[in-house]
Formats: sequence, structure tokens, C-alpha cells
Amino acid sequence: MAAFHCISFLTDYGLEDGFVAACHGVMARLSPAIPIIDITHLVPPGDVRRGAAVLAQTVPYLPAGVHVAVVDPGVGTARRAIAVRAGEQVFVGPDNGVLSWAALGAGEPRRAYELTNTELWQQPVSTTFHGRDIFAPVAAHIANGLALDAAGDEVEFDALVALPRPTCVITDGGAEGEVLTVDRFGNIQLSVTAADLEQVGLRAGAALAVRVGERRLSVPYREAFGSVPAGELVAYADSAGWVALAVNGGNAAGRLGLSPGARVRLTADPA
Repeated sequence: MAAFHCISFLTDYGLEDGFVAACHGVMARLSPAIPIIDITHLVPPGDVRRGAAVLAQTVPYLPAGVHVAVVDPGVGTARRAIAVRAGEQVFVGPDNGVLSWAALGAGEPRRAYELTNTELWQQPVSTTFHGRDIFAPVAAHIANGLALDAAGDEVEFDALVALPRPTCVITDGGAEGEVLTVDRFGNIQLSVTAADLEQVGLRAGAALAVRVGERRLSVPYREAFGSVPAGELVAYADSAGWVALAVNGGNAAGRLGLSPGARVRLTADPA
């Protein structure tokens, strides 16, 4: 009986070429009974932070599985290929931080392994397509029940590359965070949760003062996009529990010129 209920798959490969299908084929040949769930293959090319955020926010809704994430601008270099056990999940991918937020969120115990057992790899190995030749076959073997220590040498979890955790500072007057991600609709996800705002007495129905650098905007804090007229800005708690900024029917990131990492402060708007 298989050790896991699915293999999930996230990349920046796009959909124009056969890269995703080739990886699917390798996994399906080795583990035909395990369903493959595509998280996304439209991560912006090389955007490790975006891949990490999408993976971390999706895995909590998936069954116990092997989760392959390949956003790998360092493919073919000395960066390690790894598998990480965290809670009931296993993550497979490059050691560049793309797995780090999801692994931290999946719970303990956490153990990490460098993928050094070349007998599990697809041969010959392309220097530019480790998704097909290393990560996909190793993930399939693990999904079939292979012990992680058979995939390679154990390494210290704390020695893996980790992206800086998103920051949020709560003060008496509000919360300051950063732009965590921007989705394809231009919605701006902040590293401030709805629970953070509740700590300072801000709930849906309030008016927020949104400060970005020297700019100050008055934005209604509501429960849905349609709670404001078309074309208007709105703040809301998104499906992952983070506070986000959107334009009803429009693109908030384009209007505000915000990109991941920008600092944003939220306070009550007295006006």
C-alpha cells in the first residue's frame, strides 16, 4: 500500500512546452496508483519567493503527500537537491528556500536529506532539467513507500537554505508588514493577518489608513470585493487569512505600484 495519498507538483515551467508532461510521465510510470495534483506551473520564472508562498498556502489543504516544488534558477550548480519530512508531509526540490515556508508550516518532526542516491534518478541526468531527472523519480519512489534515508544522506534541517519569514509588527495603533505576494489578478497579499488587525481592534467594516512610504490611502476593510463599487480599492481577509488589497474588477498592484517586499502600515482611519 502506498505511503502517501498524492504527489503535488509546483513549478515555473509554464504550459507552452512539454516540461510538465515529461515530469508527469516519469512519476506516473514509477507510481501509477498515486494521483498527481498540479498546484501551479505559472510561478513567474525564477521567483522562488512566490513559489514558496503558494506552496505553503496550498499544502494545508492537501492530503498527506509528497510535494514537489521546482523553481530552480540554480539548476546545474552546486545547490543541493533535497527531501524534507515535516509532520505527515514530504517536500522534494532544490535547496534554495522554495520548500522552507511549507516545511516550517507542516509541523514536526522535521528531517532533511540530500538526494545523493543516483540509482533513483532518471538517467542520463540533464544539467538543466532536474525536475524530470531527479525530483520527479525520487518523489515517485518516496510516494511508493521508499524510506527517506534510502534517497540520500541526512543533513541538518537548520542548515538548509531558508527564505526570511514574512514580518509583521503590531503596535498600539496598527500593524506594519510587507507585500507577501501579488497574484495574477493584481491582488496584494500582505504579511498581516486578519487576527493581527483584530488585536488592535480593526475588523471588517472599519476604514483603514494604508501607508506606503509617504503615501496615505483611505481603504475600506470589507469581507468581499463586491462590497465596494467597481474600480474602488478594498482591503479584505483572503482565503489564507492574510489581509489583502484589491480593486473590485481591477488590478491593485498596477494601481499602487507595489511589489513583493514593499513595506505597508495599516491603522484605523479617523476620517
